[in-house]
Amino acid sequence: MFFRAFVSLVAAGAGMTVSAQPVMAQDNPVVVLETSMGNITIELFPEQAPISVENFLGYVDAEHYDGTIFHRVIPDFMVQGGRFLPSMQGKQTGDPIKNEAENGLKNDEYTVAMARTNAVDSATDQFFINAATNDFLNNGVRDFGYAVFGRVTDGMDVVDAIEATPTDNSVPRTPVIIQSARRQ
Repeated sequence: MFFRAFVSLVAAGAGMTVSAQPVMAQDNPVVVLETSMGNITIELFPEQAPISVENFLGYVDAEHYDGTIFHRVIPDFMVQGGRFLPSMQGKQTGDPIKNEAENGLKNDEYTVAMARTNAVDSATDQFFINAATNDFLNNGVRDFGYAVFGRVTDGMDVVDAIEATPTDNSVPRTPVIIQSARRQ
């Protein structure tokens, strides 16, 4: 705590800004996505986004994400996955959850957020990894926002490689498969 306060004071004195993202806690859940392009490690933030984290971990524990793909890839924006198989057939989902975009977490580069439809409380299994800082996805900027519930702590190079993969209409030409998603 002292170190964090000291860094904040030094940063403020230097005219720098400090991200509002939480500092990694030892007891925060961690999930590893083993993909066809490499592993992505995600730290989850249950204190800020308890509903989204519980929802995501429910799908992880049920092995729902195994065999799904990153079906929507937009350079300088995000990579999205969680529902579709390589055939583009969607998996069965649970009930939608409450949007937690008011939790103070921002859609910064390499954060993980719940995907949803135009309805505010419509997120189920799909998630996306921000490939850039997307302030316009934050709560109140233009609508209800997209709830950030985690961040990539290892495998940023894998996210970058997925983001750079050739696509047709935002769908990767070669499927990027989530082979497994497991708690670490």
